[in-house]
Amino acid sequence: MAIRRRALALLSGGLDSMLAVKVIQAQGIEVEGINFYTGFCVEGHTHAIRRQSPDKPVRNNALWSAEQLGIRLRIEDISEEYKRIVLQPRYGYGTHLNPCLDCKVFMVSQANLFLNRAREVAADEGFDFIITGEVPGQRPKSQKSSYMRLVASESGVDERLLRPLAAKIMPPTLPEREGWVDREKLYGFSGRSRAPQIALAKSFGLEDWSQPAGGCCFLTDEAYSRKLRDLWNSRGRKDYELDDILMLKVGRHIRPASHYKLMIGREEGENNFLEGYHQDYPHIRILSHRGPLTLIDGEPEASDLDFAARIAARFCQGRDETSVRVGIHQPDGVVREITVRPLPDAELEKGWYV
Repeated sequence: MAIRRRALALLSGGLDSMLAVKVIQAQGIEVEGINFYTGFCVEGHTHAIRRQSPDKPVRNNALWSAEQLGIRLRIEDISEEYKRIVLQPRYGYGTHLNPCLDCKVFMVSQANLFLNRAREVAADEGFDFIITGEVPGQRPKSQKSSYMRLVASESGVDERLLRPLAAKIMPPTLPEREGWVDREKLYGFSGRSRAPQIALAKSFGLEDWSQPAGGCCFLTDEAYSRKLRDLWNSRGRKDYELDDILMLKVGRHIRPASHYKLMIGREEGENNFLEGYHQDYPHIRILSHRGPLTLIDGEPEASDLDFAARIAARFCQGRDETSVRVGIHQPDGVVREITVRPLPDAELEKGWYV
């Protein structure tokens, strides 16, 4: 009786990872997906908070993709372990604070640990190899051919790592040599063009998929990376907690001085999110007009809070009035109500925006 082979797929929710699963499923191999939560995922919660595209569905693309593919998906929280990758990447950062090569090695190594654990628990229910949707030349930092070989060796997966979309232009892996998969039914894609993948998707009947293209991680984003560097500089140390990196995704961040900054909600969804943290920060509420919630991070003095109230008033519906009533709240529950003149645009320095 032929041994049933099973593959574990790193499923991001993007087109390439979906296609990798489809190609292997087409050979009669059972596939299960795994997705890792780092805290920096764009889809972690941001799309549900701020609806920038009302016509775009709010969804976790990895879960949605797994449903379309008809496979089980495991989501593993590695946010704490991942800190080492962000803070001290062995292979350095990309254009911004994205440690892409270290990240890929880490993700595959985590999948390998899961693969080995599963095989130890039940040999006949474990996984034989790992698949990813990587294509050489698609991303400059982590998907050069030499880097892809490095990922396989550094992660410990070695020849059990198969890239179905690029296999034909790479040395045969163990699943190919052992006949677990038919190499002739794999592909040899390379480069940044998406045309081959889109054509293959249509042949599989896929009509919808996400478009990560590097944007599935906030560390590839210039504005977010700038905020994270600002956080490190303001605290005098390179570190973060999960709440820190979630807060960086939300609101306007304005730093009038080195020892404090304002986090101002831009819409209802962001205000609702910031409400969950209002007891942890000094914060400002607009009393006389409709306006955003403003949290203050750092070590502001009394005069700083008064000035922060003028900035907060600038973003309320009374911005053009001569006076706005605000409440300045302390974490211990003390509230001070004052009337302020909203800060004119001419006095709001562009350099204050983080």
